[in-house]
Amino acid sequence: MSSELSGARWFKSSRSGARECVEVAFLCSGRVGVRDSKNPDGPALIVGATDWAAFTTAVQRGRFDDR
Repeated sequence: MSSELSGARWFKSSRSGARECVEVAFLCSGRVGVRDSKNPDGPALIVGATDWAAFTTAVQRGRFDDR
């Protein structure tokens, strides 16, 4: 685990389903950690704040919705 993730405060989206849960942590560095809540000791992604904002905007606009 990255030292950047130690002590991170993880939270789940209020829209997370019972089986599909992603947790997010806003890190002191300004970056964002993302992990699978079912495997909290497993791998986590760390992305830049700008990339995270672009991703969440795309989600809100339905970019990844099934067509």
